[in-house]
Amino acid sequence: MTTTVDMLGDRLREVLGEKATTDPDRMGAYSRDQSLLTTAGVPAALVKATSVDDVAATMTVAHELSVPVVTRGAGTGLAGAANALDGCIVLSVAGMNRILDIDAAARTATVEPGVINGDLAEAARAQGLWYVPDPGSRAISSIGGNLATNAGGICCAKYGVTGDHVAALTAVLADGRVIRTGAKTRKNVAGLDLTHLLVGSEGTLAVIVEATMRLRTAPTAATTVVAFFDSAEKAIEAVLAVAAVAEPCQLELMDAVTIDAVNRFTRMGLDESAGAMLLIQCDGRSAVQEAADCAAACTRVGATEVFHTDDPEEGDAFTAARRMALPALEAMGTVLLDDVAVPVPALPRMLERIQDAAERHSVTIGTFGHAADGNLHPTIVFDAGELGAQDRARGAFDDIVHAALELDGTISGEHGIGVLKAPYMSDMIGSVERELMLSVKAAFDPRNILNPGRGI
Repeated sequence: MTTTVDMLGDRLREVLGEKATTDPDRMGAYSRDQSLLTTAGVPAALVKATSVDDVAATMTVAHELSVPVVTRGAGTGLAGAANALDGCIVLSVAGMNRILDIDAAARTATVEPGVINGDLAEAARAQGLWYVPDPGSRAISSIGGNLATNAGGICCAKYGVTGDHVAALTAVLADGRVIRTGAKTRKNVAGLDLTHLLVGSEGTLAVIVEATMRLRTAPTAATTVVAFFDSAEKAIEAVLAVAAVAEPCQLELMDAVTIDAVNRFTRMGLDESAGAMLLIQCDGRSAVQEAADCAAACTRVGATEVFHTDDPEEGDAFTAARRMALPALEAMGTVLLDDVAVPVPALPRMLERIQDAAERHSVTIGTFGHAADGNLHPTIVFDAGELGAQDRARGAFDDIVHAALELDGTISGEHGIGVLKAPYMSDMIGSVERELMLSVKAAFDPRNILNPGRGI
């Protein structure tokens, strides 16, 4: 008897040839993203797409057979949105990795979804331009994945998140039809904004196969301020003081646990006696004066040490230290990375709640993040081999998410919902709002085959 799996494999091979496989050994590496504590199913097939036609053919077959499809790029997600579902097609667009065009005059870049963020940034830099979105994973994460989660980054407080830099998209619908949204023009108010509806939808509405991203003129050299404080709470006082006098392009926080971890990992000589560190960078014509104002603001609120430099290499070194926060904490044990955001004035209370969670559940939590926009990444470190440690970590994670909600914040600032945050969605949004979201989903995907159960 021919099974649905057999039929699926036959149909995919018929239209895609060797780009499709049902071999479990070949599919194993594509079953999950980097969110290791989330569940993942066993896929029925894997498609390695290299063109829009490949994606359209895959979706046509999936629609005919009502088979779920999970789209993935580089697999660097942190919420399980690219984890396989039982019996699904895993559709990899990592092979669609061409930079199709950089239009220096229009300041746009048109790329396929598998292009790595850092590669686009380098290509833009070669043209004297700047691709702004800079998630911590920019060296390994793809533009398609950045769009799927509306990824942020270190510069987003001043320059916005990925969705603020997208001009137009090409996407494949659940039934294989191809749509184009947006425009390359700076202004466009024709119809509903389907472009920004797709951004952040985590593969639940369509498969993004091409993106036109906006570029900026390359910034002037940045001026960097590094300030150390006795406590994270005192550092947040400085964040509020800095916001009153300047608009830095970076305003990043590392708490004591993170400073210690980064110092052990990099041997950079950071002050391990400090309770917190702020990394501040200012760019543009007034960078030097703004940085001086930021340094003065930190001093006024009681910074124990303030370091100020115009040297690009020194500034890059401190930025590199901040980017090493997660790898340094991962070197300490198994990590459960959270991603919450609260209004900036609520950051002191959020930090208190994180500390309370660490003490209540007897776990280590290192907190770092984008202080200028209230987006923190409390990272729970534990020994996965210790009896009960994983349950304690999840308990702390749960407390942190609910604390963010109680402080008028959000359960995710930039990593998305995926599997990891799905249990909290009913607390995040109202029943009417969710009904509207599901109606939108049904309009795009009436058979509910695109990443079902995730993101909404």
